[in-house]
Amino acid sequence: MLSCPALALLLTAAATVVGIGPSAANDDPVIGGDCEGVGQYVTVCREQPGAPGDSDPSGNPGKRPGKDEKPKPQICAVERLDPQPPASDPVWKGRKPGDGAIYTRVCIGDALGAAAGAQVAPQVFWAAKDPTVNVDPEQLAREAVDRMLLTGPDIASPRTAGRYVVGMPMWMWVHQSPTSYGPNSASATLAGVTVTATAKVNRIDWAMGDGSTVTCNGPGTTYTASYGRQESPTCGHTYTRASATQRDEKYPVTATATWTVDWQVNGGGETGQFTETRQSQAQVPIGEAQVVR
Repeated sequence: MLSCPALALLLTAAATVVGIGPSAANDDPVIGGDCEGVGQYVTVCREQPGAPGDSDPSGNPGKRPGKDEKPKPQICAVERLDPQPPASDPVWKGRKPGDGAIYTRVCIGDALGAAAGAQVAPQVFWAAKDPTVNVDPEQLAREAVDRMLLTGPDIASPRTAGRYVVGMPMWMWVHQSPTSYGPNSASATLAGVTVTATAKVNRIDWAMGDGSTVTCNGPGTTYTASYGRQESPTCGHTYTRASATQRDEKYPVTATATWTVDWQVNGGGETGQFTETRQSQAQVPIGEAQVVR
């Protein structure tokens, strides 16, 4: 039985349902890989990006994955019915019990629908032998990343309540935690395959609101009074215009963290790497320097 509680619950329910949505006779009984070209018996596959106007899971119409991001995986489960349906059940399509077996297939989308009160309608099909398993380990790694609950940078500076002026170097840095900076590790298991993923921020791109972008390859350096007016040695910016003309008289600052995720199949198996991005925002007031006469 798979570890996902929602799928396990649905498969339990599916064991009492037969004759629903039989597969086409020419479907290739393979579990794993991409959705295209593997028939109906898929345990892990990549969902295809939606067409323009489609909604993403957060409800934003027309949103597509970024250039360094892949679509979220569709995770399905296939299980042999036990006990098998009687010989009189139409799902056998003229075959006799013992000539292959009857299986159910339930996808994570069905599980989410069931949680919202939708009717469960698992696919029931006949196969001559147990479907083979070919789990995509990268998709399991992405499921592990989802469990980490990664966030955007935890901005320590600049602060919305800070006092900053034109021409003075601003130091930028972030607090470091497992969810906002890493390292963070989690594992996911499917069909006997366990993948462990470790995520860590490798850079933060700061959009300063004045048209400037600053890339920092680390968390930044914490400012102390002993540094005086010098520039940050690792991550900083100097504004040349006040924010008086901006909305709420503050510059909108966006910090985008790029997470590098390294994954490995447990037991010394396949390895790989991909990236994820997360964002945080801040509003920064920049005033004019006051001249004392």
